[in-house]
Amino acid sequence: MASNDDGAAGAANGNGNQAQPSLNVLAQYVKDLSFESPGAPNSLRGRDKAPGIAINVNVNANPLSDKQFDVNLTLNAKASFDQEVLFNVELVYGGVFAISGFPQEHMLPILFIECPRLLFPFARQIIADATRNGGFPPLMLDPIDFAQMFQQRIAEDQAASKVKVS
Repeated sequence: MASNDDGAAGAANGNGNQAQPSLNVLAQYVKDLSFESPGAPNSLRGRDKAPGIAINVNVNANPLSDKQFDVNLTLNAKASFDQEVLFNVELVYGGVFAISGFPQEHMLPILFIECPRLLFPFARQIIADATRNGGFPPLMLDPIDFAQMFQQRIAEDQAASKVKVS
């Protein structure tokens, strides 16, 4: 009898069967890290102008269970001066997230915007440390607009599906 009373009280307070939305980071890890400086030590000498730096970012997500997801943030940065590659750093930084209580239509934005937003500061620090430890000034990546990246990815997927249908 007492358990029925507790259940009724919980339902009256709004704590019944509806789960509170939650997003928890269960683990973070370096899946892959590579730093190359093919021209070292010559690539370490001072230059009169800054090198060109190309940066690529990608996000992938895979379900581990109904409520757990593995999200990988991939960052590639390549610095070059004229035709010479000064350094190339690649990082795949992952996080395992427990996600529950959100409507299904919110799951993709959570996985591709919020989760990488939480991972980015840690990945940024790893990239900065790797470039500094490679003998270069630390590469401090600018903040990334994961919402814009997600919207661009959705638009590209929609355009690709229209091309396939035509």
